[in-house]
Amino acid sequence: MTSAERLARVALSRLTEPGDPRFTKLVAELGGASLHGMLLRQEDSHGMLTDVAARLGSTDPERELDRADRLGIRFVIPSDPEWPSQLGDLMNAPELHQRGGPPIGLWVKGPWRLDQLGASVAVVGSRSSTTYGDQVSSEMGAVLVRHGAPVISGAAFGIDQAAHRGAIAMEGPTVAVLACGADRAYPAAHQSLIDHIAQHGAVVSEAPPGCAPTRIRFLARNRLIAALSRGTVVVEAAQRSGALNTASWAERLNRQVLAVPGPVTSAQSQGAHDLVRRGVATLVTNAHEVLEMVGGVGEHLLESPQEPLTVRDRLTLRHRQVLDAVPVAAGVGTDSVARTAGLGIVEVRSALVHLEKTGLVEQDGVGWRLGVLGRA
Repeated sequence: MTSAERLARVALSRLTEPGDPRFTKLVAELGGASLHGMLLRQEDSHGMLTDVAARLGSTDPERELDRADRLGIRFVIPSDPEWPSQLGDLMNAPELHQRGGPPIGLWVKGPWRLDQLGASVAVVGSRSSTTYGDQVSSEMGAVLVRHGAPVISGAAFGIDQAAHRGAIAMEGPTVAVLACGADRAYPAAHQSLIDHIAQHGAVVSEAPPGCAPTRIRFLARNRLIAALSRGTVVVEAAQRSGALNTASWAERLNRQVLAVPGPVTSAQSQGAHDLVRRGVATLVTNAHEVLEMVGGVGEHLLESPQEPLTVRDRLTLRHRQVLDAVPVAAGVGTDSVARTAGLGIVEVRSALVHLEKTGLVEQDGVGWRLGVLGRA
């Protein structure tokens, strides 16, 4: 794409709301310069409003780029090597809340390149998180980046904040996708957090610099979080949590949807539990399980947790049958053990000798009884 394409996309990004499928899908199909020219000529063949051309003519995309550059913000479009190719999946994903399609472009502040997000994981959840949720999210962020998976979230209160801070604690890459301009901090209380991410990771927005956050922009933002990531982990989410919207986008994009369980009495975990109950999400309890789910074939494989094998576990079925027939305290004869076990006396005698060597049974002068190891 030429510089004309970049300027056209800057103008269109200022003209329309993020994620408006009327624009996003047309730009993806026709190209920004082509659509920009059609609108300027008032060719309304795609049902655009006639006042669009007038507003578009008043934009100054070169000035927008100059202002963004002074703020340390770059505008990334699909022709750039940095463009994350996984965003193309949004083209065929069903719309949600009248949002959809690939972004016209992305305003990015920070050194981390978006084409390095191929192995990234989104960690999202409740703004009113519990101490448990914050701890799980922070630990998950730290372990994910330690294993080479950048953490993506929305820089909100609660789970988002904890996930970012976990990644930062390990000096790993983390990306904040905002519903406002990349030059703004929302919430304002997270100014220092967002500034740190902008210095060491990346702050990303579909909205041009200066734009304020709105409800529709949060809904559009959520699709980007899901699309940029290999999988979305919902740590805590109430029934009406915005994190569930992100999980819905991940499902539409055929990404992994993962959920962390919480107490069944916790309102903050009801949404996460419902995702698991409906089969939308896979239950995970730590970052290693997340990595196994989002990794490639043969990557980050976990062994099923098992108790260490005991001496009893190593016995044959016949030997366990004999051991179960030996009394705890008072010794009994070999014939009594054989009757209880339902086995021949010769076979039982051989088994008892073996069990005595392992310390599971012993003789007390009267007969056989369980040894110290057998009683443990």
